[in-house]
Amino acid sequence: MTTRRPCAVLGKWRITSADLWDADYLDLVEPAYIRFDEGGHGEMAFGALQAGLECETAVSIIFFSFEGSDEMDPVLGTGTAKLAEDGTLEVEVSYHHGDEAQLKARRW
Repeated sequence: MTTRRPCAVLGKWRITSADLWDADYLDLVEPAYIRFDEGGHGEMAFGALQAGLECETAVSIIFFSFEGSDEMDPVLGTGTAKLAEDGTLEVEVSYHHGDEAQLKARRW
């Protein structure tokens, strides 16, 4: 019998940088974050984006889909969040028919 290790990515993370947006934009409405909860759910908020997440977890990576709004327009897409060797989180977000972004986060 094997015991499954818990996912190290669960919890709330402060988004600190992105390749497409500056820090002022990331924190436009509130401090930018992404959160992964037990049970396969979560949420993220940065800029004008607010989105709920549906997640699949492994030990050091989470695959997720998101749905929400950005400047009152509906948005959806997919992403991954992977624990880096230095303890930070590397997040890739792909908007459906839109941009792809790389985000960096630290544990909140």
